[in-house]
Amino acid sequence: MIVTLMNLLRACWRPSSNRTGSDATGRQDGLLWYKDTGQHVDGDFSMAVVQANNLLEDQCQIESGPLSFLDSGPYGTFVGVYDGHGGPETACYINDNLFNHLKRFVSEQNSMSADVLRKAYEATEDGFFSIVTKQWPVKPQIAAVGSCCLVGVICGGILYIANVGDSRAVLGKHVKATGEVLAVQLSAEHNVSIESVRKELQSVHPEDRHVVVLKHNVWRVKGLIQVCRSIGDAYLKKQEFNREPLYAKFRLREPFNKPILSSEPSICVQPIHPHDQFLIFASDGLWEHLTNQEAVDIVQSNPRSGSARRLIKSALLGAAKKREMRYSDLKKIDRGVRRHFHDDITVIILFLDSSLVSRASTYRGPTVSLRGAGVSLRSSTLAPYGSQM
Repeated sequence: MIVTLMNLLRACWRPSSNRTGSDATGRQDGLLWYKDTGQHVDGDFSMAVVQANNLLEDQCQIESGPLSFLDSGPYGTFVGVYDGHGGPETACYINDNLFNHLKRFVSEQNSMSADVLRKAYEATEDGFFSIVTKQWPVKPQIAAVGSCCLVGVICGGILYIANVGDSRAVLGKHVKATGEVLAVQLSAEHNVSIESVRKELQSVHPEDRHVVVLKHNVWRVKGLIQVCRSIGDAYLKKQEFNREPLYAKFRLREPFNKPILSSEPSICVQPIHPHDQFLIFASDGLWEHLTNQEAVDIVQSNPRSGSARRLIKSALLGAAKKREMRYSDLKKIDRGVRRHFHDDITVIILFLDSSLVSRASTYRGPTVSLRGAGVSLRSSTLAPYGSQM
């Protein structure tokens, strides 16, 4: 069982030095990994990840080409941003399994749909819970590990967005009348700092007056976690995982008979129009420092190449300014300590070529399979650390 978990963790990192990698697999520059430009079935893309935690808890991927295991397709582009909390295990597991689940259900239905996304999320949750069950006797803290999960799929001119947690997908939309490119948020967020989210959770648990608690001026579910939907977090979904030997700080005083958190994704489905310019997928680390419109303006007003890296730099400049320090000094701070200044940040930008998007889902286009990378760690250090949730 331990070997299985170590392999899961080890898959999250690739070897790196101060500046390594090829253009094909991306490059590493200190705590920053980036792939400045590439091509997907429907246009260009840019991708970047900066690490702040001692162990990188953000994971991400882009898959472009076949969306099923059938030769007949359909074909398209899949993007995933997985923002872990409490450790990297859940995000790593999603990175290894969610896309394959999606391909399996697309193969069964011979088409892409919102139902396929729901089933893929459910299968991923069930698979990770199987790991929690196996690991519980020797490593009970895995029950307190979870991840937000943001997915985007483009197939046959249709855009599918699914989300649990507080990562965000934003569309840059050209307005012909004014020439502006406006930001349109496509994903629903599940963070109880939002009043409507708190009310929704309270309506689901009317018997629990303390399902949402204001703790240290921050709203948290049961005083523990800010998101109310996630993959993992078994300790708030099944009573059997909310007991000793789980750390006392995660154990609730009162037993519960139904899940407090949900893994049900919010899903948005809409056609892609010619005036839809690009899509930004990013973990909440970016949105803590940039508004939707600020991010869209930065992408729109600069060359496509390096767009994701540029957004991360803008966020880090904001983080440095908040601490009244220089950006150059912030970059010198090592992982772990860096988390006191900003979170792990993942950004994937898909540029949309309307002439390619309008092609049928049988169009194969370029095949891409790429994951973001963090600083590699020795195997002896691959044990999860608790982190702020």
